[in-house]
Amino acid sequence: MPKATTLDEYLAEFAGPARELLDQLHALAREAVPEADVAIKWGHPAWVHPAGTILFVISGHAKHVNFTFTPSTREAFDPELTTVETGKGTVKLPYGTPVPTDLLHRMIAYRVREFEHDGVRWM
Repeated sequence: MPKATTLDEYLAEFAGPARELLDQLHALAREAVPEADVAIKWGHPAWVHPAGTILFVISGHAKHVNFTFTPSTREAFDPELTTVETGKGTVKLPYGTPVPTDLLHRMIAYRVREFEHDGVRWM
C-alpha cells in the first residue's frame, strides 16, 4: 500500500473511532495553530511552523493516537498527565476515552512559545 502524502490521504486510512479521534485532534490543531502547514513526516501528519520547524506530530495506531511534542513540552505538563500514558515526547490517547482538549490546547500553545521565544527546535 502506498504511503500517504497528504493529510487527507492519511486520514482516509482510518475508520470508526480511530477516524473520529483523528478528525477531532486535527480540528483542534488547526484551531490552535492555523498558520502552521501540515506535512507528512515519517508517514504521519506533522504541524510545521511557518519558519519551518516541526511543532508536533499526530499519529494513528491500532488502539490509540499519539500526540507527539518535544520532550521538553511533554515534561512541562507532567503533573497534569498522570492519568494518561506518556513517552519521551508523546501523549497516548486511547480510542473511546475522553480527550483532554483544554490540556492539549495549552500544550500546543506552550510548544509554539517554546519555539518562537526559546528557539527549541524539533528533536
